[in-house]
Amino acid sequence: MTTANRLDITLGEAIFSLRAIRRIKPDPIPDNDLHTILDAARQAPNGANRQPWHFIVLRDAEVRKRFGAIYRVAWWAKRNDEGFFKPEDIPDHYKPAMALADDIGQVPAIVLVCTTAPGSRESVIPATQNLLLSARALGIGGTITSLHPKVSDDVRELLDLPDGAEVVYCVPLGYPQGRFGPVTRKPLSEVVSVDRWGSVPEWAPPG
Repeated sequence: MTTANRLDITLGEAIFSLRAIRRIKPDPIPDNDLHTILDAARQAPNGANRQPWHFIVLRDAEVRKRFGAIYRVAWWAKRNDEGFFKPEDIPDHYKPAMALADDIGQVPAIVLVCTTAPGSRESVIPATQNLLLSARALGIGGTITSLHPKVSDDVRELLDLPDGAEVVYCVPLGYPQGRFGPVTRKPLSEVVSVDRWGSVPEWAPPG
């Protein structure tokens, strides 16, 4: 069975139910599902077809534990930059992300989306979206996160990154403790203009 045939929910269902999944069960992801997800990721369009990506999948329990400790430092470094220093300082909208920072080392798979060429970070964005959509089709959730320069050396040492490679995104993957969408999003009238900012098209009415 080909990768495409395994992704048998409609594109519309995948897009309109895809949401950030931060509460993840520890249940392992089968090898063939990881193959499908990464095979879909590498099909993404990219600049000049250079395909400047590499995906590091963390599955070993000890490696995930060590990375989890690094990720928690990175998460708090970003919050410190924003003026938050203690758990009681964290606004409610950050609480799910804080919980993920505490537990990420326990999720069954963590995908580090890397770029392998300078100036090519943008080219991994479509691949990352493909990764999440294909995971959604298999009932697997995840979310896009990033690291912080403070942990760059630790990440490079843990993953044995070669010169020129750089982690762009960290995507924890696993089976959701909750459910996928429907999602709540702003109406088109608030986020779409035609020809000039603030000119709302007739086909994007309020609500």
